Amino acid sequence: MIPLKDDIPSESTPFVNYGLIVLNFLVFFYELALSPKALHLFIFNFGFVPLKFSQALTCASCPLLEAVFPIFSSMFIHGGWFHLLGNMLFLYIFGDNVEDALGHLKYFIFYVLSGFAAAIFQYLIHPFSSVPMIGASGAIAGVLGAYFILYPYARVFTLVFLFFFIDIIPIPAFFFLILWFFIQFLNGSASLAMPGAGGVAWWAHIGGFLAGMAMILLFRKKTRPRYRYYRPW
Repeated sequence: MIPLKDDIPSESTPFVNYGLIVLNFLVFFYELALSPKALHLFIFNFGFVPLKFSQALTCASCPLLEAVFPIFSSMFIHGGWFHLLGNMLFLYIFGDNVEDALGHLKYFIFYVLSGFAAAIFQYLIHPFSSVPMIGASGAIAGVLGAYFILYPYARVFTLVFLFFFIDIIPIPAFFFLILWFFIQFLNGSASLAMPGAGGVAWWAHIGGFLAGMAMILLFRKKTRPRYRYYRPW
């Protein structure tokens, strides 16, 4: 299933969401300009490596910034066009409405904290992994968690592939996101059998989503009708 758009128009221009998308593309273009060796070093230095984080926490002489900074820098690094475009599509569709609900500054803080929570959750599951964690998906998972709370009855127009059947179907957001979360949980559970393997940081997605659900209750504007888009059809 590929989401294409939702049915909630933005009430304000989502400057922060657009800025995050642009920043992710700029970092990726920088990656494309690097040699393979330089790119490897860039990802290892600015991606979040759980093993390096564990070592930094137990090293009395290691600056705390060196342990924490990669958590934030890793949110803007991607491993390829598919990785980048998939993440940016989800951010573009769901992020504008969450920015509406929070306001620009709060949304930026919410996004960064979601990415931080996602990285820490992944770290707690695989604290000794030497594979760098990169990508915006943990932070975007927080946006999805917020959307799930704010707009569960919004419709997500989704491109569905089922054997030879291809169609665009409006799906309730709560169903789309529950299914998305269930897929992350199944894959995350399977990854527990291979803690040192590379691939997708499924537990970062799970942690980010749960963090987004919890934080949106604190971050949302108190004067905004919370259930404005709750409606059956």
